[in-house]
Amino acid sequence: MRIGLAYDLKEAITELPSSDDALEEYDSAETVEFIAAALEAEGHSVVRLGGGRQFLLNILPEHVDFVFNIAEGRGNYRSREAQVPSVLEMLDIPYSGSGPQCLAICLDKPLTKKLVAMAGVLTPQWQVITDKQELGQLADGSFPFPAIVKPAYEGSSKGIRLSSVVDNPEQAIDAVERLLENYRQPVMLEEFIVGDEVTVGIIGNFPPKVVGIMRILPKRKDGYFVYSLEVKRDYLNLVDYECPARLERKVLQNLELSSLSTFKVLGCRDFARLDFRINADGVPYFIEINPLSGLGSYSDLVIMAKEVGQTHQELITGILNAALERHPQCLGV
Repeated sequence: MRIGLAYDLKEAITELPSSDDALEEYDSAETVEFIAAALEAEGHSVVRLGGGRQFLLNILPEHVDFVFNIAEGRGNYRSREAQVPSVLEMLDIPYSGSGPQCLAICLDKPLTKKLVAMAGVLTPQWQVITDKQELGQLADGSFPFPAIVKPAYEGSSKGIRLSSVVDNPEQAIDAVERLLENYRQPVMLEEFIVGDEVTVGIIGNFPPKVVGIMRILPKRKDGYFVYSLEVKRDYLNLVDYECPARLERKVLQNLELSSLSTFKVLGCRDFARLDFRINADGVPYFIEINPLSGLGSYSDLVIMAKEVGQTHQELITGILNAALERHPQCLGV
């Protein structure tokens, strides 16, 4: 089969970054080459389509049978992850991963939380601030602290730092004001659940299955632990990964049930990774979902797969097979 590979490389972005984490969600050349090699090892020929304008210039003349999509999209739009899948659907080209509607919803953290909460999944209390005129709402003392402040439409921990947890309205106002200015989008103030950080990986569709539950443990236990950008950039020195997570059976069952329910209600396909916080009573709280989670060697889903005995190659193959199961017409190509 002739498979197109859609991706956004860090080095392909020529615009001046608006912040030091502006390119965080884009991939490295090493990741693209590994995925291409993994697909070729399954007997397929791979066409590198790239992303943005390069993708648009390549997709018509290359005549691919299927697209393996890891493109994050361009710009600061909350629907940017839906850009490549939308083009592919218009051209009637099958592809891996979730559809445009799902990807657009899941990058919008407040909207995702509304839908998940309506499905009965616990998520921390939150409030959205769209401009500086609304900052006065934070001073009335009604919101529970500690809280964490984050951009409303970002992934890859963009805008989430070790200093993002705030203890009072004054700190919250300062933090929200900075994010409004730096990220040019609404900011979400979310109740901070003090406890374990856990991430859950899902692969498949009929039915989707939890492939791993991983606890992220800080090596230094001082103050609030946030799985922040600084931590992810230096994860080898700052955290340990425990997978399978050594949590009580009931907690693990609740995590699995909440993850699969969230995957279904948001319309995810093929693979996803979900983040939770576990409070002192062992109750999991849904934080966010990434239906286009990273597939580089340093990414949480890949680390999790390796911890449960799956190779990086097997993970890529599993995602491809899940997608092809939805498109049986491609199997004979």
